[in-house]
Amino acid sequence: MLTLIRNGEVFSPRYFGKKDLLLVGNKIGYISDKIEVPNRFVNINVIDAEGKKIVPGFIDAHVHIIGGGGEGSFRTRTPEIQLTQATLAGITTLVGVIGTDGTTRKMASLVAKARALEEEGITCYVQTGSYQVPVKTLTGKIEDDIILIDKIIGVGEIAIADHRSSQPTPEELAKIASAARIGGMLAGKGGIVNIHVGDSMDHLKVIEQVVEQTDIPIRQFYPTHINRNPHLFEAGIKYARRGGYVDFTTSTIPQFLKEGEVKCSIGLKRMLEAGVDISQITFTSDGQASLPQFDENGDIAGLKVGKVSSLYKAVKEAILEESIPLETAIRVITQNPAAILKLKQKGVIEEGKDADIVLLDRDYEVDTVFAMGQLMVEGKRAIVKGTFEE
Repeated sequence: MLTLIRNGEVFSPRYFGKKDLLLVGNKIGYISDKIEVPNRFVNINVIDAEGKKIVPGFIDAHVHIIGGGGEGSFRTRTPEIQLTQATLAGITTLVGVIGTDGTTRKMASLVAKARALEEEGITCYVQTGSYQVPVKTLTGKIEDDIILIDKIIGVGEIAIADHRSSQPTPEELAKIASAARIGGMLAGKGGIVNIHVGDSMDHLKVIEQVVEQTDIPIRQFYPTHINRNPHLFEAGIKYARRGGYVDFTTSTIPQFLKEGEVKCSIGLKRMLEAGVDISQITFTSDGQASLPQFDENGDIAGLKVGKVSSLYKAVKEAILEESIPLETAIRVITQNPAAILKLKQKGVIEEGKDADIVLLDRDYEVDTVFAMGQLMVEGKRAIVKGTFEE
């Protein structure tokens, strides 16, 4: 269970320079300029990372791991994620959510899928609830879910500013946030409230009302889809300047971009230029979610499926097309979500942290992936496959 990764350029995500990494079991054991291999008695798997960049494993903090959708009736329910969809994209940690359908998609199934993914080799947590208010929990209470169920780390995705939401009032949202906050404090978890923000001109208004009217801090909320249209994006900049977190959705289709959705790579650059601190910004894929198009009457006009592979693709575009340094851009899918969600063993390359490691080739493509010290992808080929994958 010893793996030595030699001669790679390490981005922790802060740039460390050329280093050797020794993975011991599921942890990063040592980081040094040079680690010698003993002549005998020790079996070490040595990987030469010459010419490659070593970064933390990617965290996708908003994925419909048991499928989502159904906005176009039962036949449009999207499928569950498979292991290699994540690993081939460099993703070593997932956070599962339930979206529009809180009736046929249940919390018990969400937790079971998270455990299945962990048995197959990657880390997975979930949020309790769905779009709906009152929140449909596993145990009957938000606090109990977070405190008693190890896989549950917060609440979401609660929908606001959307015709599919339950139109929660500030009072209702404040009570949800309070329960999540208390549960998180008592369990040592993030306890954040993941918020789906729709197309409405209400934008983030209900969150802002909670912050103004109560003692709940703005960073108790984690709003996503901030880049879905130009007016929400501008509202997101103002919200972030007040200290809030903002999350961009990387799954998209050409029609959405044509209609004004802000491309993630461009949005990241614009946020940074507007003075938003990089630590407040994340990317998530919304993988396996339906990507519905609605007509002017609110009727569904088309449907696609979100892809987790879009997560790093958007970061790569930020690096290559927008000239954002790797050590800055990679934070939005490593260090930042780990800090927001309080995943203390994730998101950075440090001795003693989980051995979630991605090697990028000279073209910034995902080449090799370790999850909890296990080699999952090598030479862009899946070494470990899910239980029902060919």
